[in-house]
Amino acid sequence: MQDLFDTPTTLAHRLRALKLADEQALFLMRRAAEDLEDRLSAVGRTFKRAIALHCFTDDALNAVSATGKASEIGRIEPDFAFLQCDEGIVMDFGEVSLEPSSVDLAVSILSMHEMNDLPGFLIQIRRALMPDGLFLGAFLGTGTLSELRDSLLTAEIEIYGGTSPRVFPFADVRDSGALLQRAGLALPVSDVDTVTVRYATMFDLIRDLRAMGATNSLTDRSRRPATRALFARAAEIYAERYSDPDGRIRATFSIVWLSGWAPAESQQKPLRPGSAQVSLQKLLEGKQ
Repeated sequence: MQDLFDTPTTLAHRLRALKLADEQALFLMRRAAEDLEDRLSAVGRTFKRAIALHCFTDDALNAVSATGKASEIGRIEPDFAFLQCDEGIVMDFGEVSLEPSSVDLAVSILSMHEMNDLPGFLIQIRRALMPDGLFLGAFLGTGTLSELRDSLLTAEIEIYGGTSPRVFPFADVRDSGALLQRAGLALPVSDVDTVTVRYATMFDLIRDLRAMGATNSLTDRSRRPATRALFARAAEIYAERYSDPDGRIRATFSIVWLSGWAPAESQQKPLRPGSAQVSLQKLLEGKQ
């Protein structure tokens, strides 16, 4: 099966963003890191060894460190450049070749939506986690950049009479719990943080996406250079359909959060069918 994403292009875009070092364009990563810190702070335990997986920046590592929850924190990145002199391990994007049961906390933020084998990534995490170890992760999900997708598709149909994929096909939060269970993680939880950002024009949004390293890396993307006419028309459609009364346009980012635990005997488990001591019928009769 052909890969959905062209991984060398994905990494090239991220490396270019690293060199640009546009602090303003890091708002989404910083928000996710702050949320990671809040979520981890609410967990009523500490961890011996944590690992931040393929996050492209040190924000996730810093968030874990700020909680004081982990005695030791490491990083895995797909290129030495992302480590920026920090200690860490370089592995292929999406690879987690750690010893089984070697960490008790694994985190990954805002990269999983660009992985070709997300189920495989989660399975590797499950193997690396000690019993009762925690995984916390976030990726961009369905609804992200829906306005940009609609505007580009409409403009492309008008101008070329057909379309090519220009915005990622993001996963739905409803599939997230199933992914965690498929990986063998217990007590799965998923939720969505929807962020709406406003821009003066579509071109300002695209500038931020470029600075994030989030431009098109789909394998089936068109190799034909997009024309000025296409982007000009898309910007007009965007402004017509998705602008506020003050003329500024809206861009939606849906951050899907996942958490799951490596199974352990100490964890709560559902009761076996038929093990209840009181029937539901009797409970209902008692309330009449």
